[in-house]
Amino acid sequence: MKRKLGALEKVDADLSSLQYKIRRDPTSYKEDFDSRYTQYESQRELFLQAPASATDTGIVSFRDLIDFLSHVADCYPTLTARFPEDLIHVLSLHHEHLEPELREKIVGSLVLLRKKEIIDSSRLLQTLFPLLISTHSKSTRTLLYKKCLSDLRTSNSKSTNHRLNRTFQTVLYNLLTSDQVSSKGIWAVKITRELWKRQIWTDFKAVEIMKEASLADNEKVILGGVRFFLGGDKEREELEDESSDEDAIDMGKIRHQMGINKKTKKKARQMENAVATVKKKTRKKKQPHPLNFSAFHLLHDPQGFAETLFSKHLQNSRSKLNLEQKLQVLQLVSRLVGLHKLTVMSLYSYFIKYLTPRQPSVTSFLASLAQATHNLVPPDVLEPLVQKIANEFVSEAAAAEVASAGLNAIREICVRQSLAMNDTLLQDLVLYRKSKDKGVVMAAKGLLGLYRDVGPDMLKKRDRGKEAAMGLRSGIRKEQRFGEEAVGEIEGLELLEKWKDEEKEKKLLTEEPRAEGDLVEAEFGIDDEEEDDDGWEVNEDSDSDSDSGGWQNVSSDEGTNALDADDKRPSKKPRNAITASEGTAGQDKEENKENTPQKTVETAEKISTLATTRILTPADLVKLQELRLAASVNNALPAAQRKRAAAAHQATLNRHRDDPLTATEIEGLASLSKKSTKDERIAAAREGKGGRDEVRKSTTAKRKEKKREQGKSTTNREKARKKNFMMTLGKAKGKQKKSLVDRGKVLKAHKERGKRGGKRGNQG
Repeated sequence: MKRKLGALEKVDADLSSLQYKIRRDPTSYKEDFDSRYTQYESQRELFLQAPASATDTGIVSFRDLIDFLSHVADCYPTLTARFPEDLIHVLSLHHEHLEPELREKIVGSLVLLRKKEIIDSSRLLQTLFPLLISTHSKSTRTLLYKKCLSDLRTSNSKSTNHRLNRTFQTVLYNLLTSDQVSSKGIWAVKITRELWKRQIWTDFKAVEIMKEASLADNEKVILGGVRFFLGGDKEREELEDESSDEDAIDMGKIRHQMGINKKTKKKARQMENAVATVKKKTRKKKQPHPLNFSAFHLLHDPQGFAETLFSKHLQNSRSKLNLEQKLQVLQLVSRLVGLHKLTVMSLYSYFIKYLTPRQPSVTSFLASLAQATHNLVPPDVLEPLVQKIANEFVSEAAAAEVASAGLNAIREICVRQSLAMNDTLLQDLVLYRKSKDKGVVMAAKGLLGLYRDVGPDMLKKRDRGKEAAMGLRSGIRKEQRFGEEAVGEIEGLELLEKWKDEEKEKKLLTEEPRAEGDLVEAEFGIDDEEEDDDGWEVNEDSDSDSDSGGWQNVSSDEGTNALDADDKRPSKKPRNAITASEGTAGQDKEENKENTPQKTVETAEKISTLATTRILTPADLVKLQELRLAASVNNALPAAQRKRAAAAHQATLNRHRDDPLTATEIEGLASLSKKSTKDERIAAAREGKGGRDEVRKSTTAKRKEKKREQGKSTTNREKARKKNFMMTLGKAKGKQKKSLVDRGKVLKAHKERGKRGGKRGNQG
């Protein structure tokens, strides 16, 4: 046995040295390669005759020859033309009976041949993927899955390989549609989800594959497809954030270490690699960001998909899914309905039997119901659901957590469809703001604040508030109608227009007064040819007042007196300070009332003109965001409350429409009603104390902590403070008060040292 092992080790060493020599000079060692290739063919024939009864020595020799030939196959392309096909043949027919090490060696050799471009990616995937879905060996499945993913990522690393992607996506789609009962489709789900997360597949074909997986009959395949839609986009964003945050290289720290530590070739290589990595990341940041659409927006027929999902997995009594799995399917259906504003009327009646406090995961059902609500759902369909939630959850006999969760769920539904609430129920729910529990009070106030904005006429007069009451009187806040859509315009554009006008006026006031005609033209933007048409001409003679088109007719005496008075006073303002309001001073109240709607129409026209005639620059958009934020915050509040209100408003703006409504948000206010135990209160107090200590830290302490986190050293002064006391005794003695004798000695030594020419005696 020892002799056999020694011979195998010698053969292995011979193959390694021969491989090295062939790589350097293929023509000189062609005969040696021919002999090894002949040995490989004989070993292959022996193995194919009885693959199950092959000896250990034969398997080891066969494996070493495969490894050797795969490394040098590119040196003799004509002699090894059939070598890849032989490996594919052995792997396809006998993959179940192969020894694990030999099977792994054959797969690795095929991947190596793909890297050497002896075979292409499509041929490799056509070989590996059928084995992946058919083999029963767990280790083989893991190996083949990794190799398939690695090859797809490599093929799309430099540029997108559309041909390979289309071919493989068609294979996965056919796998799911051909057999919906089998669990083989789970591999199509895994591969598609991983490539979607890596942003290799971002088109609608990947979404169609997962759509077919969601409509399959196998539980694992269904859940894989459903979870992709519910969390695939979030996984992609998290992976992108991790890749951008990790491996952050501090160039300042590396340069500092290079300047202090000993210079070696290894350190120089590390420095070069760090510089190359930073440059690569900089180039990557400068590239345009790809448009990564959500999977929900790439669906071809969301209405049909939602209806099929609901009827096949939820309404079907033969469905094999348990309650937790059905809840995930329900979340997917509700997100589809809410996002695309679909109409699935039977969905809302499905919720009724689950809206009870005793139902497991009831907050998830409430969140799904709120997600499935939008402004095109008929109020008659939602009103029984809101009434059921109010009856089951919101009552004086219910626990505080239950009541706050119910009120919060009703508010989330009414945010999306405010007409689902009737006056009587709303006025009853608003009274819970006087409850003794904090969570219930906040939930009721949230509902009250919502209807002060969207439906103040449904509230009693004492509950409307000042702004809502004034809005109802002035007609700004109108009753909302079913199916009414807001006019498409940029929110807060009038604020930007007002700001631009103010800036223009400031600029005109700061400039020196020019000629009268030029100043009028600069302010009103008129030309010489348009002056007569607009009727804004101001003349010196009072006789021409009757000819001007834009001024009121007044008596000649009044006009003359006014002009004489103006001539006597020194003119501090330019002539364009005469406004239209001075000319219309004689109008009565009825004319003012008639002109009020006209001014509103003019303002609306002005806003639309600004939106359609000007291109907003990035600076304009940034200013528009600032003006929106400033207008949304009540400036009369104290500074601390103003900051909190601004932060809350910013969080609301940051929340995207595609983001789901989770059960945690429904339970958010219920946590305030939950009474904590003594241990929880102690832990919370300790956490709060730690937080106060963090706030109380001085600026120097915070700066030191930041330096410590960055791995930076301290200054020499700080090091001297922490020096051992015994090391500082000599210096401390020298600083003490010296006697006259000691001073004389020091002075005498100084003079003698000066005569010698210093310590080194440079003189002479």
